[in-house]
Amino acid sequence: MTNHKDQSVFPDPVYKRTVLEPLFEGSKKHFSNCLMEINRAHAVMLVETGIIESDVGVSLLDALDRIERELDVNALTYTGEVEDFFFQIEAELITILGVDIAGRLHTGRSRNDIDHTVFKMKLRDHLDCTLENLGLLIEALLQVADAGRETIIVAYTHGQPAQPSTYGHYLAAFMEGLLRDADRLVAARKNVDLCSMGAAAITTTGFAIDRHRMADLLGFRQPQENAYGCIASVDYITETYSALRLCMLHVGRFMQDMQYWTGHEVGQLYIPNAFVQISSIMPQKRNPVPIEHIRLKASLAAGRADAQIMTVHNTPFTDMNDSEGEVQESGYLAFATANDVFELLAALIRDVKINEGRVAEILATSCITITELADSLVREENLSFREAHEIAAHVAQHVTSKRGTLGADGFEVFVSAFETATGRKTAIDQKAFARFVSAEHFIGVRDRFGGPAPVALAKSLNRIRKCNEDLFSGIQNNRNGLKKSGQDLIVAINKIQTGGH
Repeated sequence: MTNHKDQSVFPDPVYKRTVLEPLFEGSKKHFSNCLMEINRAHAVMLVETGIIESDVGVSLLDALDRIERELDVNALTYTGEVEDFFFQIEAELITILGVDIAGRLHTGRSRNDIDHTVFKMKLRDHLDCTLENLGLLIEALLQVADAGRETIIVAYTHGQPAQPSTYGHYLAAFMEGLLRDADRLVAARKNVDLCSMGAAAITTTGFAIDRHRMADLLGFRQPQENAYGCIASVDYITETYSALRLCMLHVGRFMQDMQYWTGHEVGQLYIPNAFVQISSIMPQKRNPVPIEHIRLKASLAAGRADAQIMTVHNTPFTDMNDSEGEVQESGYLAFATANDVFELLAALIRDVKINEGRVAEILATSCITITELADSLVREENLSFREAHEIAAHVAQHVTSKRGTLGADGFEVFVSAFETATGRKTAIDQKAFARFVSAEHFIGVRDRFGGPAPVALAKSLNRIRKCNEDLFSGIQNNRNGLKKSGQDLIVAINKIQTGGH
């Protein structure tokens, strides 16, 4: 005999197991507090606008307080008796107050505007937390960059030694990029901070609700204006995760450099033992695996962020589940992983050191200061840069072909190459030549805006420090605003519950 399930009874068991139960659990974990805050704010607004009477508002607010005191949200399990967590809370209200009073709370709103407001409330918290961790990373980088303002490194292009710079200058480049990442996250936070409440399902409502009051009570900057857009324009999701994804991509590139620098053939970065794991079979190997874990976590966070963006790809411009509970919860993993990246990198960067002996070896054999010899010939001998470049190139080719060093093996060939190219003798003696091809001179004369010379770099680091201080100030302002709105909501509730006294 074939068993036929009753297809008229909601919910279908498979739908319940694969969709409704996970959504219910997610709402319990991530969204319950936000929903209760929205319920209270909406009750206050309905009373203040005269849509419901004060005694009804008091009953609703008292019942919401009772639910919060008595309902063990964590112990709830999805039974299928109600569709989702929203209806669970409404059912609790109806049990306490009856449908006539409890049912008035939903006047002028929908699950649509509630859902997007909840999602925005959670996202702004995640953004503030991640921005704070990003600021702490920049703070750690600043400390190291300050200490490394005169620590010479070899800068690479195309995997080859290119020019000398300083560790501080290199880290400043990374920090400037991180601050631009912060700007993108702050911009996303600004657009997340637009309240969807009052949009109802699509077109607002015929009731005289106060959307600005709802935004204020929930700590939003202002309402998002177009009601259709409140439900359909999920760009607050795509913008947020695009910004987070870019930040992780940029961190990953920095970690690629760190790993390259630790390689035996380069070796200009030393990783201390606290961050090294030893091979199980090759005892000579010091594996700097935290670098790989940071890069891996950055890739995971970027991938998880990208999943949020691609979930919205080719979806209709309307209300849809593709941007709601499941995708929101999945996205929080991207934030959690990004926070791990920032914390681990901040710890690592404080302890790694530049191997100055290895840097000196590479400087001596790579001819990477030769550009400054050409520049010095322009200034000292009044040559065109192209003439000077040809002379310098000849010197570099000679030195590298014999595996020599510029300081020891470059002067005589320079004198000969200069006379051949110009038909006259150079006024530059061996002492001046040695100074022109030194890394210290190379860096010291590059005191232009944004350069590695000490004064220019100090100014850059100060600007970075000020921007990072502004970032922390903005985060604190966000938190102060949320704290004030929470206090304002409590005051408004007390005023209703005490009859205006």
